[in-house]
Amino acid sequence: FFYYHLERMSRFRIPLAIGIGGGITALNSCLFTVDGGERALLFDRLRGGVQDSIRGEGTHFLIPFFQQPIVYDIRTSARSISTVTGSKDLQTVKVTLRLLYEPEVANLKHIYQKYGFRYAEIVLPNITNEILKSVVAQFDAGELITQREKVSSEITRQLVKRAGEFFIKLPDVSITHLEFSDDYMKAVEQKQVAQQYAERQKFLVEKATQEKEAEVILAAGETEAAKLINEGMTAGSEFLEFRKIEAAKVIARTMSRSRNVSYLPGGGNVLLNLPNQ
Repeated sequence: FFYYHLERMSRFRIPLAIGIGGGITALNSCLFTVDGGERALLFDRLRGGVQDSIRGEGTHFLIPFFQQPIVYDIRTSARSISTVTGSKDLQTVKVTLRLLYEPEVANLKHIYQKYGFRYAEIVLPNITNEILKSVVAQFDAGELITQREKVSSEITRQLVKRAGEFFIKLPDVSITHLEFSDDYMKAVEQKQVAQQYAERQKFLVEKATQEKEAEVILAAGETEAAKLINEGMTAGSEFLEFRKIEAAKVIARTMSRSRNVSYLPGGGNVLLNLPNQ
Protein backbone atom coordinates (compact mmCIF):
# COMPACT_ATOMS: atom_id res chain seq x y z
CA PHE A 1 0.00 0.00 0.00
CA PHE A 2 2.79 2.41 0.92
CA TYR A 3 4.68 1.74 -2.26
CA TYR A 4 1.51 2.16 -4.25
CA HIS A 5 0.92 5.71 -2.94
CA LEU A 6 4.60 6.53 -3.32
CA GLU A 7 4.48 5.51 -6.95
CA ARG A 8 1.39 7.65 -7.55
CA MET A 9 3.04 10.68 -5.92
CA SER A 10 6.13 10.22 -8.05
CA ARG A 11 4.00 10.47 -11.13
CA PHE A 12 2.89 13.99 -10.15
CA ARG A 13 6.29 15.15 -8.85
CA ILE A 14 7.72 16.23 -12.18
CA PRO A 15 4.58 18.03 -13.42
CA LEU A 16 4.31 19.75 -10.05
CA ALA A 17 7.91 20.93 -10.20
CA ILE A 18 7.39 22.13 -13.74
CA GLY A 19 4.24 23.98 -12.69
CA ILE A 20 5.95 25.66 -9.73
CA GLY A 21 8.93 26.66 -11.85
CA GLY A 22 6.67 28.01 -14.55
CA GLY A 23 4.67 29.97 -11.98
CA ILE A 24 7.82 31.55 -10.53
CA THR A 25 9.05 32.42 -14.01
CA ALA A 26 5.69 33.94 -14.90
CA LEU A 27 5.67 35.93 -11.66
CA ASN A 28 9.20 37.25 -12.31
CA SER A 29 8.22 38.28 -15.81
CA CYS A 30 5.41 40.34 -14.30
CA LEU A 31 7.79 42.31 -12.05
CA PHE A 32 10.58 44.78 -12.68
CA THR A 33 12.83 46.67 -10.26
CA VAL A 34 13.91 50.30 -10.31
CA ASP A 35 17.18 50.77 -8.40
CA GLY A 36 18.36 53.82 -6.49
CA GLY A 37 19.17 56.79 -8.72
CA GLU A 38 16.90 55.50 -11.49
CA ARG A 39 13.43 56.20 -12.84
CA ALA A 40 11.37 54.11 -15.26
CA LEU A 41 8.89 54.72 -18.03
CA LEU A 42 6.48 52.05 -19.22
CA PHE A 43 5.96 51.26 -22.88
CA ASP A 44 2.45 49.84 -23.32
CA ARG A 45 1.50 48.22 -26.63
CA LEU A 46 -2.17 48.13 -25.66
CA ARG A 47 -2.35 51.85 -24.84
CA GLY A 48 -0.32 53.03 -27.78
CA GLY A 49 3.23 53.79 -26.66
CA VAL A 50 5.09 55.31 -23.74
CA GLN A 51 2.91 56.20 -20.77
CA ASP A 52 3.10 59.52 -18.92
CA SER A 53 3.49 58.05 -15.45
CA ILE A 54 7.04 57.70 -14.09
CA ARG A 55 7.94 54.80 -11.78
CA GLY A 56 10.19 55.54 -8.84
CA GLU A 57 12.52 53.28 -6.91
CA GLY A 58 11.15 49.86 -5.96
CA THR A 59 9.41 46.84 -7.54
CA HIS A 60 6.55 47.33 -10.00
CA PHE A 61 4.11 45.13 -11.94
CA LEU A 62 3.73 44.90 -15.70
CA ILE A 63 1.93 42.76 -18.23
CA PRO A 64 4.46 40.54 -19.99
CA PHE A 65 4.85 41.04 -23.74
CA PHE A 66 2.39 43.95 -23.77
CA GLN A 67 4.37 46.21 -21.44
CA GLN A 68 8.12 46.93 -21.30
CA PRO A 69 10.05 49.06 -18.74
CA ILE A 70 12.37 51.86 -19.91
CA VAL A 71 14.84 52.58 -17.10
CA TYR A 72 16.77 55.88 -16.97
CA ASP A 73 19.78 56.75 -14.80
CA ILE A 74 18.97 60.16 -13.30
CA ARG A 75 22.14 60.53 -11.22
CA THR A 76 24.45 63.48 -11.89
CA SER A 77 27.13 62.65 -14.46
CA ALA A 78 30.25 64.51 -15.63
CA ARG A 79 31.36 65.28 -19.16
CA SER A 80 34.24 67.31 -20.62
CA ILE A 81 33.80 69.14 -23.92
CA SER A 82 36.51 71.02 -25.84
CA THR A 83 36.11 73.46 -28.70
CA VAL A 84 38.43 75.66 -30.75
CA THR A 85 37.15 79.15 -31.49
CA GLY A 86 38.31 82.73 -32.03
CA SER A 87 38.51 85.65 -29.61
CA LYS A 88 37.49 89.24 -30.26
CA ASP A 89 41.01 90.10 -31.43
CA LEU A 90 41.04 87.06 -33.78
CA GLN A 91 43.25 84.87 -31.60
CA THR A 92 42.72 81.09 -31.75
CA VAL A 93 41.57 79.75 -28.38
CA LYS A 94 40.94 76.19 -27.22
CA VAL A 95 38.47 76.06 -24.34
CA THR A 96 37.61 72.95 -22.31
CA LEU A 97 34.48 72.83 -20.15
CA ARG A 98 33.52 70.33 -17.48
CA LEU A 99 29.77 69.84 -17.22
CA LEU A 100 27.73 68.15 -14.51
CA TYR A 101 24.38 67.18 -15.99
CA GLU A 102 21.24 65.21 -15.22
CA PRO A 103 17.86 64.79 -16.95
CA GLU A 104 14.69 66.51 -15.77
CA VAL A 105 12.69 63.65 -14.29
CA ALA A 106 9.33 65.20 -15.11
CA ASN A 107 10.25 65.26 -18.82
CA LEU A 108 11.77 61.79 -19.22
CA LYS A 109 9.09 60.82 -21.73
CA HIS A 110 9.96 63.74 -24.01
CA ILE A 111 13.71 63.02 -23.68
CA TYR A 112 13.19 59.36 -24.57
CA GLN A 113 10.97 60.10 -27.55
CA LYS A 114 13.29 62.79 -28.97
CA TYR A 115 16.82 61.64 -28.09
CA GLY A 116 16.69 58.19 -26.45
CA PHE A 117 19.26 57.13 -23.85
CA ARG A 118 22.13 59.01 -25.55
CA TYR A 119 20.56 62.42 -24.97
CA ALA A 120 23.74 63.87 -23.42
CA GLU A 121 25.92 62.81 -26.35
CA ILE A 122 23.44 64.28 -28.83
CA VAL A 123 22.59 67.59 -27.14
CA LEU A 124 25.49 68.76 -24.95
CA PRO A 125 28.34 68.95 -27.54
CA ASN A 126 26.19 70.95 -29.96
CA ILE A 127 24.90 73.54 -27.52
CA THR A 128 28.28 73.82 -25.76
CA ASN A 129 30.10 74.64 -29.00
CA GLU A 130 27.40 77.14 -29.86
CA ILE A 131 27.61 78.97 -26.53
CA LEU A 132 31.42 78.92 -26.34
CA LYS A 133 31.83 80.46 -29.79
CA SER A 134 29.30 83.14 -28.94
CA VAL A 135 30.76 84.11 -25.55
CA VAL A 136 34.48 83.87 -26.37
CA ALA A 137 34.00 86.15 -29.40
CA GLN A 138 32.98 88.96 -27.01
CA PHE A 139 36.38 89.08 -25.24
CA ASP A 140 39.98 89.75 -26.24
CA ALA A 141 42.58 87.07 -25.57
CA GLY A 142 43.94 89.07 -22.65
CA GLU A 143 40.47 89.54 -21.16
CA LEU A 144 39.86 85.79 -21.32
CA ILE A 145 42.73 85.45 -18.84
CA THR A 146 42.21 88.49 -16.62
CA GLN A 147 38.38 88.23 -16.59
CA ARG A 148 38.14 84.44 -16.49
CA GLU A 149 35.51 84.44 -13.73
CA LYS A 150 33.28 86.79 -15.72
CA VAL A 151 33.69 84.67 -18.86
CA SER A 152 32.85 81.50 -16.91
CA SER A 153 29.74 83.09 -15.38
CA GLU A 154 28.46 84.21 -18.78
CA ILE A 155 29.06 80.77 -20.31
CA THR A 156 27.28 79.12 -17.38
CA ARG A 157 24.28 81.45 -17.59
CA GLN A 158 23.74 80.93 -21.30
CA LEU A 159 24.48 77.20 -21.23
CA VAL A 160 22.07 76.48 -18.35
CA LYS A 161 19.34 78.37 -20.18
CA ARG A 162 20.02 76.60 -23.46
CA ALA A 163 20.18 73.13 -21.88
CA GLY A 164 16.87 73.77 -20.14
CA GLU A 165 15.22 73.91 -23.56
CA PHE A 166 16.20 70.25 -23.98
CA PHE A 167 15.08 69.32 -20.44
CA ILE A 168 18.63 68.86 -19.16
CA LYS A 169 19.81 70.34 -15.87
CA LEU A 170 23.40 71.56 -15.39
CA PRO A 171 24.25 71.81 -11.66
CA ASP A 172 27.81 72.95 -12.42
CA VAL A 173 29.75 74.36 -15.38
CA SER A 174 33.43 75.30 -15.13
CA ILE A 175 36.35 76.17 -17.42
CA THR A 176 39.09 73.59 -16.82
CA HIS A 177 41.50 74.53 -19.60
CA LEU A 178 42.23 77.63 -21.66
CA GLU A 179 44.89 77.32 -24.35
CA PHE A 180 46.10 79.83 -26.93
CA SER A 181 48.11 79.41 -30.13
CA ASP A 182 51.90 79.09 -29.98
CA ASP A 183 52.40 82.43 -31.74
CA TYR A 184 50.25 84.23 -29.21
CA MET A 185 52.03 82.60 -26.25
CA LYS A 186 55.41 83.66 -27.70
CA ALA A 187 54.14 87.21 -28.12
CA VAL A 188 52.90 87.26 -24.52
CA GLU A 189 56.26 85.98 -23.29
CA GLN A 190 58.14 88.64 -25.28
CA LYS A 191 55.83 91.31 -23.91
CA GLN A 192 56.47 90.17 -20.35
CA VAL A 193 60.23 90.24 -20.92
CA ALA A 194 59.97 93.76 -22.37
CA GLN A 195 57.88 94.92 -19.41
CA GLN A 196 60.39 93.49 -16.95
CA TYR A 197 63.24 95.24 -18.78
CA ALA A 198 61.30 98.52 -18.76
CA GLU A 199 60.64 98.17 -15.03
CA ARG A 200 64.36 97.52 -14.46
CA GLN A 201 65.35 100.60 -16.42
CA LYS A 202 62.79 102.68 -14.55
CA PHE A 203 64.27 101.49 -11.25
CA LEU A 204 67.79 102.40 -12.36
CA VAL A 205 66.67 105.89 -13.44
CA GLU A 206 64.91 106.48 -10.11
CA LYS A 207 67.96 105.24 -8.23
CA ALA A 208 70.30 107.58 -10.15
CA THR A 209 67.92 110.50 -9.56
CA GLN A 210 67.83 109.84 -5.82
CA GLU A 211 71.61 109.56 -5.68
CA LYS A 212 71.98 112.93 -7.45
CA GLU A 213 69.50 114.50 -5.06
CA ALA A 214 71.47 113.09 -2.14
CA GLU A 215 74.72 114.55 -3.53
CA VAL A 216 73.07 117.96 -3.96
CA ILE A 217 71.77 117.87 -0.38
CA LEU A 218 75.21 116.80 0.93
CA ALA A 219 76.95 119.56 -1.00
CA ALA A 220 74.47 122.11 0.31
CA GLY A 221 75.12 120.89 3.84
CA GLU A 222 78.88 121.14 3.45
CA THR A 223 78.53 124.65 2.03
CA GLU A 224 76.35 125.69 4.95
CA ALA A 225 78.80 124.15 7.41
CA ALA A 226 81.76 126.00 5.82
CA LYS A 227 79.78 129.21 5.96
CA LEU A 228 79.06 128.75 9.67
CA ILE A 229 82.71 127.93 10.39
CA ASN A 230 83.85 131.02 8.51
CA GLU A 231 81.38 133.16 10.43
CA GLY A 232 82.58 131.67 13.72
CA MET A 233 86.21 132.32 12.93
CA THR A 234 85.45 135.88 11.86
CA ALA A 235 83.60 136.61 15.07
CA GLY A 236 86.50 135.46 17.33
CA SER A 237 89.10 132.79 18.10
CA GLU A 238 86.83 130.72 20.39
CA PHE A 239 85.73 128.37 17.62
CA LEU A 240 89.34 127.82 16.51
CA GLU A 241 90.39 127.06 20.09
CA PHE A 242 87.48 124.62 20.41
CA ARG A 243 88.58 122.79 17.26
CA LYS A 244 92.17 122.64 18.59
CA ILE A 245 90.95 121.02 21.81
CA GLU A 246 88.92 118.45 19.87
CA ALA A 247 91.92 117.65 17.66
CA ALA A 248 94.13 117.24 20.75
CA LYS A 249 91.62 114.80 22.25
CA VAL A 250 91.63 112.70 19.09
CA ILE A 251 95.44 112.64 18.98
CA ALA A 252 95.71 111.71 22.66
CA ARG A 253 93.13 108.93 22.26
CA THR A 254 94.96 107.51 19.26
CA MET A 255 98.38 107.60 20.95
CA SER A 256 97.02 106.00 24.13
CA ARG A 257 96.01 102.92 22.17
CA SER A 258 99.44 102.52 20.54
CA ARG A 259 101.92 100.05 22.12
CA ASN A 260 104.98 101.91 20.83
CA VAL A 261 104.30 105.18 22.70
CA SER A 262 105.28 105.78 26.35
CA TYR A 263 104.39 108.77 28.47
CA LEU A 264 107.03 110.55 30.57
CA PRO A 265 106.10 112.92 33.38
CA GLY A 266 106.94 116.49 32.52
CA GLY A 267 109.63 118.12 34.76
CA GLY A 268 109.81 115.09 37.06
CA ASN A 269 112.16 112.24 37.83
CA VAL A 270 112.71 110.20 34.73
CA LEU A 271 113.37 107.16 36.94
CA LEU A 272 109.85 107.35 38.26
CA ASN A 273 110.94 108.09 41.83
CA LEU A 274 112.97 104.90 42.35
CA PRO A 275 114.54 104.64 45.82
CA ASN A 276 118.22 105.76 46.18
CA GLN A 277 120.78 103.00 46.80
